[in-house]
Amino acid sequence: MSERWALAAEAEGDGARLVPLGPDGLPAGPVLREPDLVEAVRSRPGVARWVWRSTAEVHPRLLAAGVRVERCYDIEVAEGLLLGHEGRLGEPRSAAAALARLRNAPVPPDPPQRAAEPGSQDSLFEARPSATAVPFEDLLAVYAEQQRRHDRAEHPGRMRLLTAAESAGMLVAIEMNRAGLPWRADVHRELLHELLGERYAGGGEPRRLAELADEVSAAFGRRVRPDLPADVVKAFAQAGIRLRSTRRWELEEIDHPAVAPLVAYKKLYRIWTAHGWSWLQDWVRDGRFRPEYLPGGTVSGRWTTNGGGALQIPKVIRRAVVADEGWRLVVADADQMEPRVLAAISRDAGLMEVAGHPDDLYRRLSDRAFSGDRDHAKIALLGAIYGQTSGDGLKNLAALRRRYPRAVAYVDDAAKAGEEGRLVRTWLGRTSPRAVGAGADEEAGIPQEGGDEPVAGEGEFTPGYASGNARARGRFTRNFVVQGSAADWALLMLAALRRALGGMRAELVFFQHDEVIVHCPAEEAEAVTEAIRAAGDEAGRIAFGPTPVRFPFTTATVERYADAK
Repeated sequence: MSERWALAAEAEGDGARLVPLGPDGLPAGPVLREPDLVEAVRSRPGVARWVWRSTAEVHPRLLAAGVRVERCYDIEVAEGLLLGHEGRLGEPRSAAAALARLRNAPVPPDPPQRAAEPGSQDSLFEARPSATAVPFEDLLAVYAEQQRRHDRAEHPGRMRLLTAAESAGMLVAIEMNRAGLPWRADVHRELLHELLGERYAGGGEPRRLAELADEVSAAFGRRVRPDLPADVVKAFAQAGIRLRSTRRWELEEIDHPAVAPLVAYKKLYRIWTAHGWSWLQDWVRDGRFRPEYLPGGTVSGRWTTNGGGALQIPKVIRRAVVADEGWRLVVADADQMEPRVLAAISRDAGLMEVAGHPDDLYRRLSDRAFSGDRDHAKIALLGAIYGQTSGDGLKNLAALRRRYPRAVAYVDDAAKAGEEGRLVRTWLGRTSPRAVGAGADEEAGIPQEGGDEPVAGEGEFTPGYASGNARARGRFTRNFVVQGSAADWALLMLAALRRALGGMRAELVFFQHDEVIVHCPAEEAEAVTEAIRAAGDEAGRIAFGPTPVRFPFTTATVERYADAK
C-alpha cells in the first residue's frame, strides 16, 4: 500500500474520494470513491500519512468514530507556511486561494474565522464555508505544486519537517479539544464565592469588588470608577500624581492610600470578567473545559485559542482543574527552553556545553562567565534574546559576547536583518512578516515587544504590532529566531509525545508554549513522565540535529493543577 493517500470529504453525504500518491506528490493510481469517509480511513491502517485540505474538516469525524490517524499533511496549514517563507505572510491561505494563484486567477479572501461554540465541540464539526472547498483533482494539483515549492525553500528538508510538525499540531489540538481539561465546576464556584463574595441581582459587580471600589473612592475623596483607566488616571492627576498607565508595576511605585485597594480590585476584576460565573456557565460542560486551540496562532508559531482564555488561567483558578478519581495530572514545564534553543541554533560550542546538562543553565553559565552571579548571567542571556541592551544589560551582554560570541552574533544578525526590513527564519523555516511601505517603515502585522520594560524571564515577551520603527523590528526579529525555533521544537515534542501515549489511556489535555499537561490513570503517571522526557530529547534531535543540547522538563504528578507550581 502507498505510504501517502490523499483524501477529501464529499460536499454532500458521508462519502469520500481518495487516491494513493507517489513520491512526486502525483496520483499513483485511480481515484476511488468510498461511501463512508470513516470506513475509507479505518480500512487502510497501513497508510503512513493522509493528505487532506483541512484537519479540522476530517479529524473530528474520525475521532468521533474511534479512528485515530498517525500522521497527516494539512494543505491549508502548508499553504500558510509556504506563503510566509516566500515573504507573502497574510495572503489568503485556503485551498481555493492556492488554486487561484496556481491558475493566475483572482484570489478569493479567506473566510472569517468563526467564533468557537463555548462548552461544546459542535463548532469543530461544522463545515467550513464552501469558498474554501475545491474539486478533488484541483486539490491534488495544489498539493503537487506545494511539493515543488518545498523543494525551492532555503532548506527544503527543514521546511518539510516544519509542515509535518504543524500538521501534527493540528491533530493534537483537535484531540485535546475532544479530551477536554478536567474541570470541577463546584470547586470553581466555591473559589469565586471565596474571592468575590456574593453576586448581586442584575449582573452588577459582586460584593468584594463593590467594597474595593468604595475604598478606592474613599481614598480619593470622590466617586472614582476603578474599572475605567481614564477615570483612575484623572483622579491621581487631581491628587498631584502623574501616571502614564494604570499597570500594576507603575501603581505600586506610588505612595497613596488608593493604591492597595486599586491593585486588589484590578486583580479580582480580571478574574470576574475572564473566569467568573459567566465563563463557567459558557465553557465548562460535563466536567471538562474544551477550548479550541489554534496551532501557529501567532506569527512566531506560538499557539492561541479561539475563545475561552485557556492560555491565561490564573493560578488561583487552577485549583478547579482536578483530575478524575483514580487519575492524575502530569504537569511538565520545559526548563529554560529558549536559552537552550539559542544554543542549538547558534551552534555556539561553549553555550551548547552549558546547555548540555539538565540542571540549572543559568547557574552553569554564571560559573563560567559571571563569577558565580546567577542573576547577572540570566539577565545577560535573556537580554541577548529579548533585546534588553541598555544599562546593566549592556554591560552583561558584553561579558556574554566575549565568552559566547556565536550565540550573541546569531541574535545580533537577526536584529540587524529586521532593522533593515529583511526576512528572518526560524531554524526549520517559519518566516517573519515582511516590512512594507515607504522605506520599509510600515509593517504588515509585525509583532514586537512593547516599551522598554525590564526583562523578567522567559516567556514574558509579548509581541504587539510594530509601528514602523526599525529598532522595534530589530527587537522583534532578534527574538523571533529564538522564540519561533522554540515553537518549532515544541511541535515536534508534542508529536513525539502523542505517539508515545498511543498505547496508554493517558490523554494530552493542555499545552501552552513550554508547558504540557497529560491526564492519566495514576498507575500510568511514571510512564507518562518518562514519555515527556524522551519526547523533549527526541524533538531536539529531530529539529536541530546532533548537538549536545538537552531539553529537560520539570514534572509534577498532582491531583490539582494548582499544586504543580
